[in-house]
Amino acid sequence: MNVAVILTRKGRDVVTTTPDTTMAAACELLETKGIGAVVVSHGGDRVDGIFSERDFVRAIARQGAAALDQPVSEHMTSRVETCGPDDSVAMLMRRMTDGKFRHMPVVESGRLVGIISIGDVVKERIAEAEAEASAMREYITA
Repeated sequence: MNVAVILTRKGRDVVTTTPDTTMAAACELLETKGIGAVVVSHGGDRVDGIFSERDFVRAIARQGAAALDQPVSEHMTSRVETCGPDDSVAMLMRRMTDGKFRHMPVVESGRLVGIISIGDVVKERIAEAEAEASAMREYITA
């Protein structure tokens, strides 16, 4: 299974914000959309950074409530790991685990085309395991 399969099932919508958005507004966006990270972009199809719940916690721990009025660009992760639609789920899991991050933008020909969370990966792996178990049960009982 590859990233394209996950995107086909979950959709390619990506929530983005601009680098000058305040942290408070970015956090409100995370809460409103029920997501754990937002892609930061000057243009809608380019990845300039990613702002996650973990970035928020770090900023508050370092600067307190004053960080909420600062632009998200001051606290985002600017060295973003990305993947492509043809990348395997096994490779994606390995990179997310090794890098200790939970969201990975999907880029194709330099353009943002989706985002994958660790939850998306786990959901697909569980579905895959259930399908394999069902096929084995059918094989054994047939």
